[in-house]
Amino acid sequence: MERDTHTLSTQERRSPVTTAVDIEADILVIGSGVAGALTASELASQGLRVVIFETGPRIERSEAYSKFLSAAVKDLASPYPADTAPSYKNIAEQETIYHQIGPQPFLSDYLKAVGGTTWHWLGSIPRFLPQDFILRTTYGLGEDWPIGYETLEPYYGWAERELGASGNSDNDRGSPRSTPYPMLPIPQSYLDRKVAAALTSSRYEFLTVPQARNSISHDDRPACCGSASCIPLCPVQAKYDATVHVAKAEAAGAVLFPETTATMLHLDEAGIIKSVEYRRSDGTSGHARSKIVVLAANGIESPRLMLNSAQERAPSGLANSSDQVGRNLMDHPVKLSWAMAPDPVWPYRGPLITSTCDTLRDGSFRSDHAALLIEIGNQGQAWSKHAPFSNVQHLIAEGLRGEALDQAIFGITSRQIEISSMVEQLPVPDNRVTLDPDRRDENGMPEVSIYFSIDPYTEAGLKAAEAAHTDIFSAMDASEIGHDPAARGAGHIMGTVRMGTDPKAAVLDENLRSFDTTNLFVVGSSAFPSGGTANPTLTIAALALRASETITAQLAQMD
Repeated sequence: MERDTHTLSTQERRSPVTTAVDIEADILVIGSGVAGALTASELASQGLRVVIFETGPRIERSEAYSKFLSAAVKDLASPYPADTAPSYKNIAEQETIYHQIGPQPFLSDYLKAVGGTTWHWLGSIPRFLPQDFILRTTYGLGEDWPIGYETLEPYYGWAERELGASGNSDNDRGSPRSTPYPMLPIPQSYLDRKVAAALTSSRYEFLTVPQARNSISHDDRPACCGSASCIPLCPVQAKYDATVHVAKAEAAGAVLFPETTATMLHLDEAGIIKSVEYRRSDGTSGHARSKIVVLAANGIESPRLMLNSAQERAPSGLANSSDQVGRNLMDHPVKLSWAMAPDPVWPYRGPLITSTCDTLRDGSFRSDHAALLIEIGNQGQAWSKHAPFSNVQHLIAEGLRGEALDQAIFGITSRQIEISSMVEQLPVPDNRVTLDPDRRDENGMPEVSIYFSIDPYTEAGLKAAEAAHTDIFSAMDASEIGHDPAARGAGHIMGTVRMGTDPKAAVLDENLRSFDTTNLFVVGSSAFPSGGTANPTLTIAALALRASETITAQLAQMD
């Protein structure tokens, strides 16, 4: 017999009912990255019964750091168990996880673990610009958001407090603020200051970037120690990751089920989700029931689950009457460039990014080509040329040994510069995630196929970025200038379950609630109608906190 939750005591309501075959709660959150963790923490703090499903395992930081230090090849996946970063294999082996069916490979990765991709994210948290929310109205292309900057602004401040933001409150960088940053900014690196000094009279102004990284001890976490391994791992957790809010959610009564994958969302006759089918890593399975389901996977896994949940009442996939689930996949294609400074600039120290240039994030040019956000990398030429390891290999091949080798490595690495630009990408319906008809994973779910291309508007932005990089290097009297001819992936998986005002053209309303299935909310960057140039995490967090208010109000009405 089904239990009457209205008769449970307060303590019982805070603890989900579990058996060998089912789980019952007020809210089921699928995914434990920043969107899911923040939503779960906020709702659990109100005494609601919250369950979190996470496909990946818990990660012990000290073990991950030891693994990273001992790894012969240090990359995004090296600190983590092999099965937590399956999508990363796609970069070297493009058919391993994603079946690439488009003219260009989709190269951005994600991590399957408690805390999600925030384990190896950069930590930069600029806000969107007001114009980013009204791209079509202002410039005649792309899509407008169903909410404006002024609506999200207080939630940006809330998100900055939750994540622990360090930034310069005296310069809003084009995004007006009503509250200060919780902490002073992370200082600019020596390299950044040298670049900025060379550009004093130019149109390129490099300022400290807002970061979810402690500049002082904060929220029981230490200040940044400058280890320079923020990607793929902060050893001391000065950089925020979503395990912070997973822990807060659990402390408030939420129950986390790691290594548990939601495989199917079942609807009742009224079109409401009645149960969620799941499978654990040990092969056992069951059904979970909740009043509200919050899908917080990412721009690939969220549409994958929705498409896999096709059934009689949703023949093209759950919440997909608009045919927009999986469509409009976006990233921030990256133009990567490198050069050698005439004198030492001392990279390889501190956070990987401490300064950015905002001057090309908006302007009348956006009617013709994409906007861009320019970053100075503090990792030498690690991204572009796999330095310093490649430098050592080349010098040894030239016959250098001993002190001569040391001096040569010192001379080369101390002068390395790397600049990248994240370029705006338009939402294109044909750029999409679909289900692979032939390949299935260990849970029996279809793998994804991805069609991806870079539109002419974004290609023009990439060319503008290359020209800007050349200007910057020239101002520094740099030599050996090079540009990657192909765009890199930024790791910003956006679109695919977009929000909007028209149920025929969008999946979610302005509160991230499904138009079709009213007890389904989808949080994360999959909801973005357009991507602007800002790293998406702060906007993900702000939208999740805003959605939590709607979820709370809806639950109150259901009770």
